[in-house]
Amino acid sequence: MATFEVKGGVPLHGEIIPQGAKNEALQILCATLLTPEKVTVHNIPRIVDVMQLIELLRRMGVQVQELGPGSYSFEARDIDLDYLRSEDYCQRASRLRGSVMIIGPLLARFGQGFMPKPGGDKIGRRRLDTHFIGFQKLGATFNFDTDTNYYSVEGKNLQGTYMLLDEASVTGTANIVMAAVLAHGTTTIYNAACEPYLQQLCKMLNRMGARISGIASNLLTIEGVEELHGTEHTLLPDMIEVGSFIGMAAMTQSEITIKNVSYENLGIIPAQFARMGIQFEQRGDDIYIPRHESYQIESFIDGSIMTIADAPWPGLTPDLLSVFLVVATQAKGAVLIHQKMFESRLFFVDKLIDMGAQIILCDPHRATVIGHNHQIRLRPTVMSSPDIRAGVALLIAALSADGRSVIQNVEQIDRGYQDIDGRLNALGARIRRID
Repeated sequence: MATFEVKGGVPLHGEIIPQGAKNEALQILCATLLTPEKVTVHNIPRIVDVMQLIELLRRMGVQVQELGPGSYSFEARDIDLDYLRSEDYCQRASRLRGSVMIIGPLLARFGQGFMPKPGGDKIGRRRLDTHFIGFQKLGATFNFDTDTNYYSVEGKNLQGTYMLLDEASVTGTANIVMAAVLAHGTTTIYNAACEPYLQQLCKMLNRMGARISGIASNLLTIEGVEELHGTEHTLLPDMIEVGSFIGMAAMTQSEITIKNVSYENLGIIPAQFARMGIQFEQRGDDIYIPRHESYQIESFIDGSIMTIADAPWPGLTPDLLSVFLVVATQAKGAVLIHQKMFESRLFFVDKLIDMGAQIILCDPHRATVIGHNHQIRLRPTVMSSPDIRAGVALLIAALSADGRSVIQNVEQIDRGYQDIDGRLNALGARIRRID
């Protein structure tokens, strides 16, 4: 188990480039199963979750070739469907929640798909009903073996249909879209997720020969086609990393430029940081964050306390609420953080309280933060990373604290952030990885 030793209280300075988007990568890589032709993908982040998925595809029979840093080609010409029933497949797929998006492409192309109950962050109940109800509406039969925790779907002649999703699930929408592109007839998906990552997936599928309209809206129309072809695709920069770096710069009183952020795809994220009192400049496609002596949280027009809550796109992504929470601990003012989607994602706040943060955990979904305005520094401590996003929030806290902190279980951070210690050390951070 790896550990970070962090010597905090040191302002950072310089430029940093965000990695390719993790959540987009998981969708795009699964989509390579939809065609026997070569698909080339650029800007793939070298992080644990993505590398595990690439290895899983390779073991399924996909010909994978690394073309250069972050660039790979995938050729799913000969897929070993028997491998999907093997113990090796079960173990590898169950480690990774994103592996559930393998089912849609397999169902579309081969008429069957199998998947063990997927893993991922332990952040509360993350149901998969939306995925399988969508497959059933397309005409597939669904089975869940409670003894083996194995999902299976079968359907040789998927038929397009109308469906209203019970929730705007990003992975659920992606999975259903990938199943529907090769179905007979027209599929209409209402209450579809419309995150930039899903827009990227739909645009790539259209380049492969799919017919998807309504991209960027919550109403998608998919005209089924007979086959898809190869293409080339470049992943967006990771908006979660961009937001993490904005918050980190303000909290550690650093001067940082974040390069090539794809600003038009950041949505509400910059505006929400502005409401936290964090100043920044858009310079072309870069974001410059000056050194902050302090930053003051706005209140609502009627004077009530600011509330920051997650919501489906174009609302605020839930993956950044942990960062907003930790950044608020050194702000001037108070804020209510409302994590609506997951009931266990705020439980890491006890570690921040141990560091001297003023936080009231109201219930599993809400926490009130009263900021120190940099008048009281957080205390260094020993802590453990419970999930990817809480892990990077704790890293930001450690960088801000005055002294030596230790973060255990940093494999959780590695699942979502590529060489985070090396890249931050290049800005002047003092992070030592101990294996």
